[in-house]
Amino acid sequence: MPSPDRAAPVWMLACGQTLGYASLFYIFPALILSLESALGWGRGTLAAGPTLAVVIAAGLAPVAGRLVDRGFGPALMGGGALVGAVALAGLALAETPAGYLAAWAVIGLAQAASLYEVCFAVLVRRFGAAARPAIIRVTLVAGFASSLAFPAGAVLADLVGWRGAVWAAAAAMALIVAPLHLVAARRLHHASPPPAAPADARAGLHAALRRPTFWLLMTVFALLSLNHWVLINFLVPVLIEQGAARGVAVLAASLVGPSQVIGRLVLMRLEARISSELATRLTIAGMIAASLALMAAGLSPVLVFAFALLQGAALGVLTILRPVMVAQMLGEESFGAVAGVIAVPSLAASAAGPVLGAALLGLGDAPLLIATALALAVAALVLVTLAARRAA
Repeated sequence: MPSPDRAAPVWMLACGQTLGYASLFYIFPALILSLESALGWGRGTLAAGPTLAVVIAAGLAPVAGRLVDRGFGPALMGGGALVGAVALAGLALAETPAGYLAAWAVIGLAQAASLYEVCFAVLVRRFGAAARPAIIRVTLVAGFASSLAFPAGAVLADLVGWRGAVWAAAAAMALIVAPLHLVAARRLHHASPPPAAPADARAGLHAALRRPTFWLLMTVFALLSLNHWVLINFLVPVLIEQGAARGVAVLAASLVGPSQVIGRLVLMRLEARISSELATRLTIAGMIAASLALMAAGLSPVLVFAFALLQGAALGVLTILRPVMVAQMLGEESFGAVAGVIAVPSLAASAAGPVLGAALLGLGDAPLLIATALALAVAALVLVTLAARRAA
């Protein structure tokens, strides 16, 4: 566990990540209904914004990881939050699809510099293999990002419109997230090992690329990322199409965040009893069960909440397992660069989620989207099971 003198910056990062994800990531699904109503653009056009952002974040992830390895974590996290504030201000002012997409492009830059990938790299660089407790603390708090974004987005959109809601997010990034990230990352940086030399960083990454485990982790996490973001970007309209009232749909969507916390608490309780591989398989099984519950949601409103609990808990556990498994199975050397490359397909998958979701909704409505998400989770479970048998 982090020592008491290092606990404060960890909790500061946790709060910053919560507001950062609410403002830069969940703002689209939280405001999707208001965006459709106010702008009158098609779902494909609207979904192209967050897709572009995540594509840019994916492309920059390895670069950001290398910069953390070289000691630039504090500048990335603080500066990235300020860039996010500027980008959100641009989004609030957007009147055309071109301006809308330009704002999302800059949001992608902010995501790459200030969210989980960089945050985890900063923590692993400070605590090494003992970073799991710090990562759990950050993710326990940040799991409430969607719980903050969905109801806050709905209330603010009703009171001041979607543009006012985005302005509020911009203010939060500039006035709260940027100072939290900068101060916390600086305090952790001062106690971190010396920055890695560029040659050593490249050698560590090249060694990881030669290991089958690297490609296994990359593929499985990419499939699971696509599963989640295909569902979550249009979750409220999907829930409504599955028979839930709008208020119930918003409530269920807002419970995905707290469910992440529940999943992480369960993992903390059981982590000494199960391996990371078994925890991954159980988590994927939970995602499969979530899709099945959503598919049958028309039979009972309870199944809507069962979906939120299972999907959220699974995502919460996976958020912890990914950096921990990378550090444990591939080593801590050049962690930022290695984790950054592994994150690229996952981020690309999350970028494809809005576009794929919009296309699936257009082709077959909610049932086709849910079936696709189910197939992705099943494929990930098969890959993990086959890999475990080969390793045995």
